[in-house]
Amino acid sequence: MLELKHLAFAAGDTGKNTEIIRDLSLTIPDNRFIVITGPNGGGKSTLAKLIAGIEKSTAGQIIFNGEDISGKSITERAQMGIGFAFQQPVRFKGLTVLDLLRIAARRQLSVGDACEYLSEVGLCAKDYIHREINASLSGGELKRIEIATILARDIQLALFDEPEAGIDLWSFSNLIRIFENMRNDSGGKTIIVISHQERILSIADEIIVLADGTVQKQGPRDEILPEIIGTNIAVNACHKLDGKEAAE
Repeated sequence: MLELKHLAFAAGDTGKNTEIIRDLSLTIPDNRFIVITGPNGGGKSTLAKLIAGIEKSTAGQIIFNGEDISGKSITERAQMGIGFAFQQPVRFKGLTVLDLLRIAARRQLSVGDACEYLSEVGLCAKDYIHREINASLSGGELKRIEIATILARDIQLALFDEPEAGIDLWSFSNLIRIFENMRNDSGGKTIIVISHQERILSIADEIIVLADGTVQKQGPRDEILPEIIGTNIAVNACHKLDGKEAAE
């Protein structure tokens, strides 16, 4: 279980801090698929980074499985089973896909095991297993490889920050399939996705609407989704996807 208690975060570079997350409290139970949505600038990505330990809260507590992790580093949180997938995955020149999967799994994965994770995200393993994580890979390919690393880890809490960003429509459809599989076979895992996309919202167990750094709405999908469809919170995926970054 994840509990956020009176969480706050302020940042600034001109000597005057701006409050991005304000006295935010919520509870997310285990084995749930949660989508956090809301207007741009509402604090969604910041909240995900606070949970992962990429940013440090200025007040409040983050409780994970009964333990206060507010002071723990991103590495310590990762060791506890918290995984984070960036909006723009990082490239690692000189590191192969197999290397990255082995690092994620924290064990000497066999090539066969690594190929299974790549196949799960719709990539032909023989074409990718020995490729470097560099500029030769498209945004869609990187996104799917990053998701494969999440699958390879012993994750209890998986955080995805706008996973649809910069990918084409075909890759987006594949992404939905991956999330549906994770949702149906989570094994006690909790999945939190930051997204505006209606198709991702439509497979959530629960939707949280965040605006001005606070929770505006929270509840089951069937209750919250009808309230936000057609607003600027839920955006139709088809006209937002960038076809330039297709994963061939």
